[in-house]
Amino acid sequence: MSRAFVFPGQGAQTIGMGRDLAQAYPAAKAVFDEVDEALGENLSSLIWEGEQDTLTLTQNAQPALMATSLAAMRALEAEGVDLAQTAEFVAGHSLGEYSALAAAGALSVADAARLLRLRGRAMQEAVPVGEGAMAAVLGLDLEAVTEVAAEAAQGEVCQAANDNDPGQVVVSGHRDAVERAVDIAKERGARRAMLLPVSAPFHCALMEPAARAMAGALAEVEIAAPVRPVVANVLADTVTDPDRIRALLVEQVTGRVRWRESVEWMGAHGVTEIWEIGAGKALSGMVRRIDRAIACRAVGTPGEVTEAAASLHA
Repeated sequence: MSRAFVFPGQGAQTIGMGRDLAQAYPAAKAVFDEVDEALGENLSSLIWEGEQDTLTLTQNAQPALMATSLAAMRALEAEGVDLAQTAEFVAGHSLGEYSALAAAGALSVADAARLLRLRGRAMQEAVPVGEGAMAAVLGLDLEAVTEVAAEAAQGEVCQAANDNDPGQVVVSGHRDAVERAVDIAKERGARRAMLLPVSAPFHCALMEPAARAMAGALAEVEIAAPVRPVVANVLADTVTDPDRIRALLVEQVTGRVRWRESVEWMGAHGVTEIWEIGAGKALSGMVRRIDRAIACRAVGTPGEVTEAAASLHA
């Protein structure tokens, strides 16, 4: 059995995530402590006891989700699971790519936390609130949604931002253009098309100021070769070279998240099981819709950690 570890992106955050891991595994608690120290604030208190609206702010959600994923990874390691021996590939959805890189030893947890805090702030500040939007289109494929976005743009930005699975593509750009895309998509036969409750238009050309900010920050950070190849969002293919990883993380800010293609690539390269490490099960649902031959396992609680570890010896 060939296995990949994948790491969730924004939207998976919930108050209380990772607390049971921190209570059960000292190594998991150490991850949250390290993130708190790196950011100079008690983010773990917000994650476990704060308000959902505050946690959902992009600058908080991004490092919080990474911390939760790495806590689950450390719990797995405490149960004897070695990523390099257990997974052929790692991948993450948008910010989850930073979690994948940290899990695979390419980034330190502290650097990943600081980069994601900056990334969240830079993405939020790139476009004035209310000027951008994102919308999910269900029931049309990437080609159809790309045509919808092009027609809706009318001189503004409107792009396919997330190709999540065969029937779910997210568009991003100027609010008026995205609203036009919603109407056009419905006319073209979309099962549903609706604006998303997000604070900025991620993964489109409007994020260029954030990409510049990330280029500067990433230039100052040490990146090592990961112990396992990372299936990069914007490539839907593997990368191991640190300089290439750095460049792709910048490109990722404005580029499309090619999640469907990434999962298809892993399936074509022998992956038969995917473990979703961290909060939620959204990626598992996407994987099932992309390739039903790939088995999925969520690993985000102490019980799931012990079951996953035990499955390796079954």
